[in-house]
Amino acid sequence: MDKKAAKILLGTFWGSGGWKTASAPFSGEDFEYAKSKGVMFNPLTITHDEIVARLHKIHQDNSIKQRVVSAFLHSLSTKKVYLRSALSSWALTWQLPLHTYEERRALHANTSSCGDCNFLRLQSDQAYMDVDLNVLNFERVKWGGVRHNNLLYCLMDLDVLLGSKESVYEVTDQDIAILVSMLEAAQTCEPHESARGLEKRWKGLLPSSKQERDAILEIWGASGLLVPQDTPRKGRGGYSDFHFAATWQGDDGYSADAAISLFGSYLPQTLTP
Repeated sequence: MDKKAAKILLGTFWGSGGWKTASAPFSGEDFEYAKSKGVMFNPLTITHDEIVARLHKIHQDNSIKQRVVSAFLHSLSTKKVYLRSALSSWALTWQLPLHTYEERRALHANTSSCGDCNFLRLQSDQAYMDVDLNVLNFERVKWGGVRHNNLLYCLMDLDVLLGSKESVYEVTDQDIAILVSMLEAAQTCEPHESARGLEKRWKGLLPSSKQERDAILEIWGASGLLVPQDTPRKGRGGYSDFHFAATWQGDDGYSADAAISLFGSYLPQTLTP
């Protein structure tokens, strides 16, 4: 990612005091530069059906899975957090059928009135008018994403990764060691520990902030790596910082099937849950 363009994007939304109110419409020399590098965007008007059609086309390329996996692993030692959420964006949408918003209405709408999106826990609207993709990409570049189940975020996330000049991401022994240590931490948590407990266990295993580790927890939850099992929940419930990882607890461990499916070619054969 172009460093100057990334600095412009981050400076648009974040300052020494935290969040800034970005002025819109975006314009000016800096914006045009960041846009030319594929880091900032003009407002977008698009329909749900157009997003689904574009995602369906993306998933016809069988090489995409390997690209998102290697990008995620490459990010672990390099701290390129913007490469991480394509893993969950791919996982959340690869089973999404080609459909229209009104084709199957959700009986109990939790994330969308569209039945197909709702079933896969994707948040979607029928139409998007002049949507600001820049704030979504800011969250992606700053922390590794926030709105991971947003259908439009998933499309932008995959589009940006696939449009990058980096077609191959080197996965080093250090990346594999970090992955293994993170999986082992998930498998050895105390039964009652929550996702917050796992986040704390990950501290020191990879260069990261709390917010970046939170993002990985959500990415792992959305990707099927951290899945609540059919055992009683030991937590107190109530408010959680998480969506996909909200009800995970220590005795759930990690999904061996998902780990093998995603990272199998990189994992040592001795690693079993």
